Amino acid sequence: MTRKQALLMRGAHFVWRFTRGMTLGVRGAAIDAENRVCLVRHTYMDGWHLPGGGVEPGETAIEAITREFREEAEIVLDPGATPALHGFYYNRRASKRDHVALYVARAFTVPVPKRPDREIAAAAFFPLDALPPETTPATRARLAEIAGDAPPAATW
Repeated sequence: MTRKQALLMRGAHFVWRFTRGMTLGVRGAAIDAENRVCLVRHTYMDGWHLPGGGVEPGETAIEAITREFREEAEIVLDPGATPALHGFYYNRRASKRDHVALYVARAFTVPVPKRPDREIAAAAFFPLDALPPETTPATRARLAEIAGDAPPAATW
């Protein structure tokens, strides 16, 4: 993450401190029939991450992950398919007030490839056993939990 990007994120968390009692984010592991997971590279953070973002006021976590899947990776959940809640994590790296709900989706389509935009530099599917080297430690840890190779953690 560049210094400018880090300052922008710190600034956003400063504003949220006064406008929200707690920040809540969602991340989603969209795993296809070939056991590949969708990861995204943001324009403002280093590494490959699970798609996701903040839950907006008046929005449920399911609505947020449905929106984030579409915005960040063009993933459309199948009608009637609700992602399964995998875990709820305290994200102390973001702030003392941030939490993340992690969902796993296995029933979805990708009608069109995600084109890079001002937020997402790339979105792609990778085999769970062959993640790109730049995959973040938190993303690797969550995927190990989902695969049953590690116990669930309390922190992101």
